[in-house]
Amino acid sequence: MHDVNNWVLLLGNFGFPILIAVYLLIRFERKIEALTSVIIELKNSIKNRRK
Repeated sequence: MHDVNNWVLLLGNFGFPILIAVYLLIRFERKIEALTSVIIELKNSIKNRRK
């Protein structure tokens, strides 16, 4: 029974922060991908203006 309590305590201490970190990384990844596509579009429009 003591081992189960330790596992629950470890999960509570480390599982939740890991879950939050993964969630934030996924959100930031989507935003970075969106920014990348916008930057590419901007670069192409600037390149087309110079022609």
